[in-house]
Amino acid sequence: MQVTDIGSKEEGKVWHRKPTPTSNGVIVTVIRSASAYQSKTVRFLHVAFDTTGESFLAGDHHGNIYVFDITRNRFKLVQRTGQACTALAFNLRRTTEYLVALADYSIKCFDKDTKQLVSWMRGHEGAVSHLSVHGSGRYAITTSADAAQLWDLDTFQRKRKLNVRQSVAMQRVFFLPLSNTILSCFSDDSIFAWESDTLSCKYQLPVPDQGPRLQYKAFSVTSDGKTLAAGGRSNLLHLWCLESRQLLRVVQMPPKVRTVRQLEFLHDSLDGSTSQTLGVLSQDGIMRFINTQTCKLLFDIGSHENAITTVALSPSGRNVVAVMDNGSLNIYSVQGLTQDLNKPPPPLVKAVIGGDSEEQSALWVKVKSEKVQRPAKTSGRRVQTRGLRPPAFSMAEDKENDLPDGLNKKRLVALLKAFGEYPAKYRMFVWRSLLRLPENHAAFSSLTDKGLHPAYASLQERYPIKSHKLQRGLQRVLSALAHWSAIFGETDYLPLVAFPFVKLFQNNPLVCFEVVATVIVNWCQHWFEYFPNPPLNVLSMAENVLAHHDKELLQHFIDCGVTSQLYIWPLLETLFSEVLTRDEWLRLFDNVFSNHPSFLLMAAVAYVTSCRAPLLLCSRKEDFEYFFHHRNNLDLVSMVKEAYRIMDSTPAELHPSGLLADAEPLTRGQYPVFNKYPSCVVEYQSQERQRIREQELDYLRERQALQQLRVETVRRRAEEEAWYSQQELLQQAEEQRRRILEEEEARLTLQRTKVAAMKRELKVKELQLLDAAKTRFLKHTHDQRTSQLHRLDHDIQRKMDLRDQETAAAVQDLEVRQMELEAQRKLLEQRLAMEQERVSEEVRLEVDTRTRRAELEAAAQQRLLSLDDDTELGPATRRVLEESLAEAGQLGVDSAWQGQVAQRLGWAEEEQGRRYERLAGLHREARVREEQLLHTLRDTEGRKWEEVVCLQDQLQQDRQTGCVADAQRTQQLSQDRLETQQHLDNLRSSQQHTLDGQRERRATSPCSTRGLPPRPETAAAAFTSALAPPQIDGSPVCLNNQSASDDSTSFSLDRGREQLDTREREMMQDILELRLKLAARAKRTLSSASLSPIS
Repeated sequence: MQVTDIGSKEEGKVWHRKPTPTSNGVIVTVIRSASAYQSKTVRFLHVAFDTTGESFLAGDHHGNIYVFDITRNRFKLVQRTGQACTALAFNLRRTTEYLVALADYSIKCFDKDTKQLVSWMRGHEGAVSHLSVHGSGRYAITTSADAAQLWDLDTFQRKRKLNVRQSVAMQRVFFLPLSNTILSCFSDDSIFAWESDTLSCKYQLPVPDQGPRLQYKAFSVTSDGKTLAAGGRSNLLHLWCLESRQLLRVVQMPPKVRTVRQLEFLHDSLDGSTSQTLGVLSQDGIMRFINTQTCKLLFDIGSHENAITTVALSPSGRNVVAVMDNGSLNIYSVQGLTQDLNKPPPPLVKAVIGGDSEEQSALWVKVKSEKVQRPAKTSGRRVQTRGLRPPAFSMAEDKENDLPDGLNKKRLVALLKAFGEYPAKYRMFVWRSLLRLPENHAAFSSLTDKGLHPAYASLQERYPIKSHKLQRGLQRVLSALAHWSAIFGETDYLPLVAFPFVKLFQNNPLVCFEVVATVIVNWCQHWFEYFPNPPLNVLSMAENVLAHHDKELLQHFIDCGVTSQLYIWPLLETLFSEVLTRDEWLRLFDNVFSNHPSFLLMAAVAYVTSCRAPLLLCSRKEDFEYFFHHRNNLDLVSMVKEAYRIMDSTPAELHPSGLLADAEPLTRGQYPVFNKYPSCVVEYQSQERQRIREQELDYLRERQALQQLRVETVRRRAEEEAWYSQQELLQQAEEQRRRILEEEEARLTLQRTKVAAMKRELKVKELQLLDAAKTRFLKHTHDQRTSQLHRLDHDIQRKMDLRDQETAAAVQDLEVRQMELEAQRKLLEQRLAMEQERVSEEVRLEVDTRTRRAELEAAAQQRLLSLDDDTELGPATRRVLEESLAEAGQLGVDSAWQGQVAQRLGWAEEEQGRRYERLAGLHREARVREEQLLHTLRDTEGRKWEEVVCLQDQLQQDRQTGCVADAQRTQQLSQDRLETQQHLDNLRSSQQHTLDGQRERRATSPCSTRGLPPRPETAAAAFTSALAPPQIDGSPVCLNNQSASDDSTSFSLDRGREQLDTREREMMQDILELRLKLAARAKRTLSSASLSPIS
């Protein structure tokens, strides 16, 4: 067993010589010692195979990731992650990428060729214990104790996350082979199947009710995805059928197994298209491989002293890589582990019972079948087996017929004659036993380490082979033969001899080399004595045998000028590979390896005699050459029988066995020296060939120098021609470029013209757009001002309507007051009439009394007064004077009242005039501002933004002026309202004062006034009461009886109101006409301003 220490190397060989699997199947042990401490090793933690099974990943405790290629015998450091890995997996779609789960709970994807980081995936909160990649390579599932996550390997994004309860741990989630099903396994022995596309639950495996709970920890599925094996804390295994979803069987492991740590199904190549071999790694560090159908233990790996931590099985089923408890890697060969299983059926052990010496010829043999079992592995000791010792007289015969591995040549020959061939399954094993191959790994490695022999460096040119692997294998074997003996580097037909065996043993170059070497040493005896010519002595032996058995055919060959070099040598130098099929060739060499080396010559003679009929028909030499280099219609069974007949019937003096020695196996340890050839010729040829090779090398060098010189000359000539042609091309190109420049200039001029025209059009469009924008802005401004004027008109109209309503209400109030005064006047007239009647009656009575008294006195004084009648005023005169005085007083009162009304109307007209003046002033200011705006538009046409700012400022000023005017108008109105209220209060106070004075006068004046005219104060009080609002309490008011003056006063008031309305309407008409004129003037100004930029 070899031990390879990779140390701090980044790449190298896994083994330095091809190792032989030991009895426990180990090919090589790989360790990694620390650079600082040679005695300490860095532990390997995890391994994972790729899809081909030819290479695997291995991660150590320091975070280094290695790729081991078993086929090419190479290892390489592909990544340094800096932290320990917890799981590894190859990406199936991109074969150069792989996934690594690290101790920081993250997953990284690397490329093993470029050593670059492809992606970094995070999301787990615990260590990732398992990685599963879908068969398509598109998805991957990472499993930790708390969750499982599904990743898309195209985008490296997480698609789904499966969480579990804290009480139930998640053991493993993985894809089933050849399907889109995800299997999730939990610590409570529940197993669920999910659809990977829709992530819907397909089914759940029932938890077994009977028996102990296994607490599943390890799982494995067959390559067809139909059977699931599960194990846990028990020596029992559950085998589930995923198609029927039923428990197939419960397998009980040996009592030594208490806990199952890992389960792995071995590939189908071992058990014949059905996955029946299951590897069970238990707590003792031993992995036992059992047959799940027969429940038999096949073999095991590991031991108590060298326990296994984890195992990875190659998909091809050829190798097993185990991480040992000491941190090393053990690479096992499945073929070495199963070599006892591939042995033929066990032989029969004979128990011989002998009698007396006189009766030795009459032996009675009792046959008992006993199966030869493989010794059980113990801790380094082998159990010695004891066999029966045969009798002494048969020792020599049995020694000659006994073969390795318990086979017997005599019985094999009997089996071969009975069936005509060996079983295809055991043929290679039988051949290795018949040839007794020594399997000298060290000697063969020393030959292969010398590299490729120069004689076969150009083998591909002479013998082109489609398969590169087969080509390399043939070169390897031929180079080893050439290094073993110099004659084989000079033999032209050696590839023809070795090719069938290379094709047959292409996966085991050691066995192939030893088989070819054994064939050359034993079945090619005396072939190289006449080198470089064909072996004439061997051909003569075959010709003598042919002459003995078929003289007619030999004579036909002689007549046609055909020698044995034409009909025997083509068969021998190719070992019948050109004229036989694969199966026929294998059956033939079953007989060749089971007989004396002379049987090969007998087979060649038998082939010729078996084909005598078509050969007798051939007459040309070309026909014979074609016949012995191509396949023909031949019955191999008849040919083999013919060979055995010739072998048995040939006389001893002609039999080749007298000249050819018996077959001898190759020596163990070192291969024998092969020098049965004319060394001088070979050395001469070697020297000549070396001289020719050197001359050829010199010639090639000179030829190469000449070729280089010729190439240099041609190159210089080509450069000169190219320079001249380049100059011509440059001139042509220059002229062409000039033409192109002229065309481009013309095109550019045309384009410039078009661009200028387009610019003009764009400028015109821009001006039009500016004009349209200005027009639209002016129209917008005009619309705003028009709307403002409309609002002002509406306000004026509303105020006019309000004043009309107020005036109508005042007129109605005056009419109502006049009617009330009329009613009061009539009531007072009635009262005055009644009082007049009463007073008249009293006056009449008093007058009568005074008249009688006066008449009595007059009679007495008439004479006394008769002289003064002309100078005294009489009553009539006094009455007239009084009436005149009353009329003058009443007229004064009426004139005063009319003056007050005219004064109030004057005040209203003055107020209206002031309002009209304010409106006219506003209109004048608007006209001035419009003219300023027009001048500003003409002066600042290019500065639009400043114009906007100026307009905004102007509008703000207008608003402020309007606000000030409104405030003044509001103040004036409020002041007028206060003055009116004060005037009304004054009127009320004066009226109350007059009424109070009248009451006092009535109270103090005597009742016998005798109808005197009223005083002026009484008329003024009546006028004041007429202007004041009517009294509610209906107190008596003193009025005169002149109703004509009251009618004339009301008529003059209505006439003044009509005149005021007429004047107001005329002023409004003038304002409207003035506004229309202003609007027409603004339109004309705007149209002239819009036309001026275009012109």
